[in-house]
Amino acid sequence: MLRAIIVDDEQPAREELAELLTEVDDLTVIGECSNALEAIQTIHRLQPDVVFLDIQMPKINGLEMAAMLDPANMPHIVFVTAYDEYAIKAFEQHAFDYLLKPVDLQRLCKTISRLKTAKTVNNNLHLVTDTTLKHIPCYGHNRIFLLRLEEVEYLSSELSGVHVVGTAQSGYTQLTLKILEEKTSFTRCHRQYLINLDQVGEIQLLENGSAEVITRSGKHIPVSRRYLKPLKEQLGLS
Repeated sequence: MLRAIIVDDEQPAREELAELLTEVDDLTVIGECSNALEAIQTIHRLQPDVVFLDIQMPKINGLEMAAMLDPANMPHIVFVTAYDEYAIKAFEQHAFDYLLKPVDLQRLCKTISRLKTAKTVNNNLHLVTDTTLKHIPCYGHNRIFLLRLEEVEYLSSELSGVHVVGTAQSGYTQLTLKILEEKTSFTRCHRQYLINLDQVGEIQLLENGSAEVITRSGKHIPVSRRYLKPLKEQLGLS
């Protein structure tokens, strides 16, 4: 049984697709989301086999959202949109399939048939290497919000998730440090930390060969010995 999530900012479109999917055997819709922020959390929590993902959504569109997903736990992505101009971009990212609105049942059934015979749900969406993030989706205090990259001081990996520490507000994100390192300009300074170089005030050298970054706001972030030299080079301090 395939487990599916529908992501679309328009409720009528979600309802229409969900109704079509009820006519498909061996597939169940386990969640519906109205935006990318909600969808990232839902995908992380429910681990669906396939995500039917609208492309044209506010703040974070479907292509940007796909770039935020962890390749190691990637569901099949089926883009669904009214704009066929996105088809080339979608297939450049090796989406499993691409459906135009209004979705035709016969065409949908062909997609489902291919999904059922797919060997694996992993590695079907190879993200383009030049895809960069403009925001980090965060959650905290019963809300979800976006932080612009320039608003972030540093990120740290904790038991409860990746902590995004901002200049004005902080939260947690479902994105991994690896994804954030690859898709942003943040620099690794420790196995568990990424730092925004624009927020670095100074580096303090410690007796054991390691160091600390002190941000402009006075926060202390550890720097391990293996990352100290490249960090100094990026800051022009070598």
